Amino acid sequence: MAQRIAIRRPAELAPYIDHTILRPDAGRADLLRWCDEARQHGFRSVCVNPWHVPLVHERLAGSGVLTCSVVAFPFGATPTAAKVAETEIVVAAGADEVDMVIPLGALKDGALDVVRADIAAVKRACGNRVLKVIIETCVLTDEQKVTACRLSQEAGADFVKTSTGYGSAGAMAEDVALMRRTVGDGMGVKASGGIRSTADAIRMIEAGASRIGASASIAIVSG
Repeated sequence: MAQRIAIRRPAELAPYIDHTILRPDAGRADLLRWCDEARQHGFRSVCVNPWHVPLVHERLAGSGVLTCSVVAFPFGATPTAAKVAETEIVVAAGADEVDMVIPLGALKDGALDVVRADIAAVKRACGNRVLKVIIETCVLTDEQKVTACRLSQEAGADFVKTSTGYGSAGAMAEDVALMRRTVGDGMGVKASGGIRSTADAIRMIEAGASRIGASASIAIVSG
């Protein structure tokens, strides 16, 4: 389901972008700068680790920019109960969207009911907030990518997402296209990891992405 988009200038990419800062050493000044950049450029959200959600939510109040938090990041190898608790914490702190990592080992072992239940439990904890499911495409076969997308769909997630950015590779246009073909138009597809330029972002959107996760957001919208 490749699509062509009419971008007259790079700044028009801003509403697609989750302005992302997930460095473990990110401090208050970094987070405030990221929020102010998001407000200035009109990014879709600021995506941060759970510790930073209260600060980001407060800084973005009234701006229209969403607060996004990751859960079980970056490995997903966390008991479901812990993922649920973490989700409840970030939602209570003001997260509008949650990006969770699936239990990749369970998926590769064929424990599909476990993976589906894990995603569904986090979705219930999200309530009416958006849930994006990170499937870490770089460690999966195409068949496993399709299975992960279908499980996410069955569990009620809102998006599937390519990567954490901490794997051996990030977003690939062919993976985005495969994910879009699998979920159809009923779910979002987020491309994340290694997207650093306007051309990168457009390539992902044309492959089927409806959201872009990037830390190089300023470079992307500046051309």
